[in-house]
Amino acid sequence: MDMLRECLRQVYDPELGVNIVDLGLVYEVEEQDGHVQVRMTLTTPGCPMHDMITSGVERALIELPEVQSVKVDIVWQPAWSPAQMSDAAKQQLGYLA
Repeated sequence: MDMLRECLRQVYDPELGVNIVDLGLVYEVEEQDGHVQVRMTLTTPGCPMHDMITSGVERALIELPEVQSVKVDIVWQPAWSPAQMSDAAKQQLGYLA
């Protein structure tokens, strides 16, 4: 699972310029027999980058030889908040000095 989550670090929120893992958008990554399911959220409902981000997740994971399929579930509970960001993301976005 760590390898899959690490792979998702190459997917960026284009508006914020921070990867989705450090933003705290990825809640869960499960893999079974080459089929990967990602449970994640977005910074806001109605995010205009929804399709771009979910497509990025699918592309990043399907490139791995052991991955046969990818399903992305966007959930709104728990709601995302800046508190879910890594310290690196907080610093990059000015939440930490």
